Amino acid sequence: MLSYSIRSEGHQSVVELRERDQPVAGPRQLLVEIHAAGLNRGEFISGHGLHGASSEARPVGIEASGVVLQAGAEVTLFKPGDRIMGRCPGAFSQWTVMDEMEAMAVPEGLSLQEAACVPLTYLTAYDSVILGGQLQPKEWLLVNGITSGVGVASLQLAKWLGAKVAGTSGSPDKLAKLTSQLDLPLCTRKTDYRDAVMQATGGKGADLVVNTVGGSVFSHSMSCLGFQGRFAVVGYVDGVLEASVDLEHLHAKRIKVFGVSNKLRTMAQRAAAIPGFSTQILPAFGSGQLKPLLDRVFAFDELPQAKAYMEANQHVGKIVLAVK
Repeated sequence: MLSYSIRSEGHQSVVELRERDQPVAGPRQLLVEIHAAGLNRGEFISGHGLHGASSEARPVGIEASGVVLQAGAEVTLFKPGDRIMGRCPGAFSQWTVMDEMEAMAVPEGLSLQEAACVPLTYLTAYDSVILGGQLQPKEWLLVNGITSGVGVASLQLAKWLGAKVAGTSGSPDKLAKLTSQLDLPLCTRKTDYRDAVMQATGGKGADLVVNTVGGSVFSHSMSCLGFQGRFAVVGYVDGVLEASVDLEHLHAKRIKVFGVSNKLRTMAQRAAAIPGFSTQILPAFGSGQLKPLLDRVFAFDELPQAKAYMEANQHVGKIVLAVK
């Protein structure tokens, strides 16, 4: 089968299309014919949480959708012919194996290309906004990097919950695509938005921050939080891994800071949120209340171009590789 690998060249990552043996499903695994796979910026950043820096080529891609070809002997939830989506190794391939505990049925209302946007991105947003962030109706969410995949998913989940959302982006054109959904669009790459957040929230401050950008906006976004605010650290695409912390502000306002990462989690730990997500969130995809924002679809042989498009930072929402 054809499958993409990734390796590091200095500070750059390079993807290569190679011939590999078709994987074999274990007792609790599913052999999946991949139809589409979602791109995630972190998997192309050397040393990021989604993979380590290495000159040795390794399979790339971590979320996909497709059709079950074969179910392992101990699989009970799925059968051949089922449409599924989930986190899986080597998603940029013609076939892959997916563990049953990380697989989810694709709701009838979603195409397989749309479904490829869901497993990692929306589970990350679910972890940030609902599980860790405990966002409530009428509360305020501030998202740094609102036009990213996780940013858009966080926006959608928050509005679905009945919360209000402020979001930053340095691109007026990209931000304009989300303005109708945002309560407070903030077109800036600077740390100059606290006054606007405080004014919009009646001086109380935001209840939750989802930071997909990194350390360059950490301190300023922390200052935007109100009493018992929560701060989710999702990524660091800016490459800034350190930031100062106003301990008096954190202490007095009883702020909770938490990381959202799968880097050190076991498969069981990653999968622990899936039953709740499937019960609480998937029906909203089926009914059309939630719908992935699909920016652009690339053909299977265009992964290098898709990677370059993502790195050019021109997209809003998700980029998908159409495998079949």
